[in-house]
Amino acid sequence: MKKNTKSSKTRKSVKKKILKVLLFIFIVIVIFNIIGTILHATYFKNKVEEIKPYGEMVNIYDGQMHVYSMGEGEKTIILLPGMGVSLPSAEFGPLMRTLIKKYKVVCIEYFGVGFSSETSRERSVANYVDEIRKVLEVEQIEPPYVLVPHSISSVFSEYYASKYPSEIKAIISLDGTSTAYYQEMPKFVNSLLGVAKVQQNSGFSSIMGLLATNKKDLISKGYLEKEINDMIAFSGFSVNDNLLSQMGNSANYIKETMDLPYPKTIPYFKVISKKTYETKNSQIKISPQEYQMEHLKRLGDNVKYEILEGNHFIYFNNVDRISNIIDDVIANN
Repeated sequence: MKKNTKSSKTRKSVKKKILKVLLFIFIVIVIFNIIGTILHATYFKNKVEEIKPYGEMVNIYDGQMHVYSMGEGEKTIILLPGMGVSLPSAEFGPLMRTLIKKYKVVCIEYFGVGFSSETSRERSVANYVDEIRKVLEVEQIEPPYVLVPHSISSVFSEYYASKYPSEIKAIISLDGTSTAYYQEMPKFVNSLLGVAKVQQNSGFSSIMGLLATNKKDLISKGYLEKEINDMIAFSGFSVNDNLLSQMGNSANYIKETMDLPYPKTIPYFKVISKKTYETKNSQIKISPQEYQMEHLKRLGDNVKYEILEGNHFIYFNNVDRISNIIDDVIANN
């Protein structure tokens, strides 16, 4: 009996120690969250508010869209950002500086992205295209345009070309989303989207932006120190209702676009990242190679592609090759 009593006391002692450790960890997490939340609402927010827009703030509908233009070339290239990119006007910096040697280059930041304000307008593919056209009209930037979209913006670009073919000279897609594959977004994914805003408000995104950014590497890729610091600052403020709506409706954008015939007269060049081409996506039932080839098949005979080293953000380390591809597409069309 004495042995059992001693064993029982030992187990209780171990349990108490475990509970104390867990309590300590919980308290530390709570403290860090409180500190992070305060920093997010004060220090990090002030850092973002100190940064002035690179280009023009254009009054459109119920808000303002940021349009950053560089260069004076005869041909106009429109850069359109991918989903969740916090500050496109900075992320496209090296590519823009390369392209302005020959072209006028315009970076458009959608509502809720970068310096642009939010909007109460529905985040539909039709409205995204309408807003692109409207802001270019207000800025008196005349078509036809060469669209260079990244990721989800490739869907918007296809929709644009299908609806207004006379305004588009060519599309050069940077690891663009396929409009040949539709799968309804699982309901549980939509329910989890709001967690991103909670995480952001805790200051976690801002702190991770500081810790995870390799400044030396980005400078070697042509980024200015100001652009890097600005991207870090904005990384903790990219999640808002407009972005969450875009994420939640992304499958619908594909569905609304995939039945529209892509114009045979508009050349399409798809730059595919090697990582995207070779890595299986658990949410997509077909292979990554099939995913890409089916998209190219949908676009028709007037389409070309090239696989480049790098991840989804293919413009980070392929500026010169992307610039050469754009030159070739424009020169041959």
